[in-house]
Amino acid sequence: MKIALMNEFSQAGKNPVVLEQLNAVAQEQGHQVFNVGMNGDNDHRLTYIHLGIMAGLLLNSKAVDFVISGCGTGQGALLSLNAHPGVVCGYCIDPSDAYLFAQINNGNALALPFAKGFGWGAELNCRYIFEKAFAGEKGQGYPPERKASQVENAGILDGVKEAMCKDYLEGLKALDQSLVKTAVSGERFQAAFFEYGKDKALEEYVGSILDS
Repeated sequence: MKIALMNEFSQAGKNPVVLEQLNAVAQEQGHQVFNVGMNGDNDHRLTYIHLGIMAGLLLNSKAVDFVISGCGTGQGALLSLNAHPGVVCGYCIDPSDAYLFAQINNGNALALPFAKGFGWGAELNCRYIFEKAFAGEKGQGYPPERKASQVENAGILDGVKEAMCKDYLEGLKALDQSLVKTAVSGERFQAAFFEYGKDKALEEYVGSILDS
């Protein structure tokens, strides 16, 4: 599995701590991590709005399979990511949230609070969240006897979102293009997107934005 980590400006200083724990879990489980957001306070400035655009591009192009995002409370990142087609983001405070989201909702992104409650032992909480988010087979239901209804409802919700959202590329073009340009300006984002993405139309669009 390819996993993208993205931090925005208010919590950029937490990136090394979170990245260290994510890398440790990924190495144990055989996943690959791309640190595509801000990796320090002096990096190019991103808000949670930009994180949503980045997550949408990476997931819809299939450059990555999962996104770990966040902001101060995690709520802004949650809303921003879920505004994009093809992104199903859950809110995660502790390891049980990660496990239940994986088993019941079977989404492809998590939003974590990197300021609220991020105190003593925060790095351990991150590590345990990542262990529960990525270990084992997803979508198995909890409790197990409710799997059938949970899988059915998750599928229905995916269909509702697809029906309610306009064509993804057209949606991107309808945004303020300066927002998109800032979102895709990072070298680490570009490396992951252009090397592993599988959608030619999205690749051409991002290339045109960077050239503008």
